[in-house]
Amino acid sequence: MVSDPATTPAPPAPQQPLDMLKSRGYLVLLLFGAIVGVPVAVIAYYFLKLVSQGQKYFFTTLPGELGFHGAPAWWPVPVVSVGGVLVGLTLHFLPGEGGHHPAEGFKAGGLASARDLPAIVCAALATLIFGLVLGPEAPLIAIGGGVAALIVRLIRKDAPKQAVLVIGAAGSFAAISTLLINPLVGAFLLLEAVGVGGGMVSVMLAPGLLASGIGALIFVGLDSLTGFGTFSLAIPHLPMAGTPTGGEFLWAIGVGLAAAVAGTGIRLIGLQLQPIAGRRPLLLPPMLGLAVGGLAAIFEAVTGKGAEQVLYSGQNQLPELIQHAATWSVGALLLVLLLKGVAYGLSLSGFRGGPTFPGMFLGAAGGIALSHLPGLPLIDGAGIGIGAMLVVMLGGMPLTAVLLTIVFLQSDAFNLISIVIVAVVVSWVTSARLTRWLPLPPSAEDAPAPGTAAEPGTTGEPGTTGEPSPTGESGTAAVPAPRPDDQSARAPKGAGPGP
Repeated sequence: MVSDPATTPAPPAPQQPLDMLKSRGYLVLLLFGAIVGVPVAVIAYYFLKLVSQGQKYFFTTLPGELGFHGAPAWWPVPVVSVGGVLVGLTLHFLPGEGGHHPAEGFKAGGLASARDLPAIVCAALATLIFGLVLGPEAPLIAIGGGVAALIVRLIRKDAPKQAVLVIGAAGSFAAISTLLINPLVGAFLLLEAVGVGGGMVSVMLAPGLLASGIGALIFVGLDSLTGFGTFSLAIPHLPMAGTPTGGEFLWAIGVGLAAAVAGTGIRLIGLQLQPIAGRRPLLLPPMLGLAVGGLAAIFEAVTGKGAEQVLYSGQNQLPELIQHAATWSVGALLLVLLLKGVAYGLSLSGFRGGPTFPGMFLGAAGGIALSHLPGLPLIDGAGIGIGAMLVVMLGGMPLTAVLLTIVFLQSDAFNLISIVIVAVVVSWVTSARLTRWLPLPPSAEDAPAPGTAAEPGTTGEPGTTGEPSPTGESGTAAVPAPRPDDQSARAPKGAGPGP
């Protein structure tokens, strides 16, 4: 029997952005966004302070306490290997995966549960304090999202899942904005990493922007109160960049191609070793730590530039590299590219941290090295190198790569933006074609991105649409599929390799 179309109930219409803005539930979300920005900013500030103080103690203070007149050239070898041991113990004994896998690029899906937060914090601290070549941005995003979601669940245990996701994203906004002191960067990260889009984009972004703005204010206030200093990466006192020339556009294309090949090679190292590190967390991370420390010791012994140029994320060394580029020979630049690139690939495989800042450092070093050739000014080379390498190491995200480059080279942003865009797009397209050589996990290639619009009726829920409603009211979307870095999407510990 065929039902009469006239008597068939129509599916409920999706909620419109303006209607949601007027709803009481959305005002509650904005309030929560403002609230979570405060504790997340405080946690992020002292997390970064602990990392900074830990690095200073183990690499500068401790050698003097042991009777050395400064750290000997071999000092990084045992210290970094201790970090490998601690990361291995964390991943083996604590629940969860210790955060996302940086070799797979930058991903911000799947909120961390309260159960997983200790492993994320411990693995990140061991990685960052003991000098592995990764950055703090990914752990901060995971911690910020997990803490924000925990606050929501403590206040209201039956909170709608979409509301928890939106407030968790707001916590991630606040955490990353405290590092960069720029709330707009958080917006771009959400747009590209999580895949939020469509007509609801402004509605979904507002709680996160509010949290990140308040978090940035709290971060600046803590700096004034404590005198610890800022942890942002904005580079002051840069040489002026001139108007781009036709030759510089050609350089941007060439650098984009080279960065795609080099960055893919670094990711290949990490992805090849990643499954081995997962199966043998007590064995491989300490061995990788020994190797990274050895690379740093070799660089210091050969160049006298200091092991810190190879160790760490490069976040603190990048401004000095650009400002004092004249003190670097081409040979030293090429050697740091080689040794830090290999150390970066090794760190991607078995440790926990973000892939952003090491990629920026390597891109800047490569651009500065090329600036010794005709037609490429130093600051232009550094800018296109940073953008081109960054988009590869993030696993895509070209808008974020351009934005980060321009924010960090802010005084030259107007003149550099056109050639940075060219380099980023060329590198992005080329690296996408090279991903077939990368042993990415199947889920990373096959799973649909969260936030992808669902066709009505395809989710098994009548009337669902691709417009997510953070308030949990009518017209909500199906919950996005977990990203590859979502802890719930990975096999439990002790499980053997897949077929």
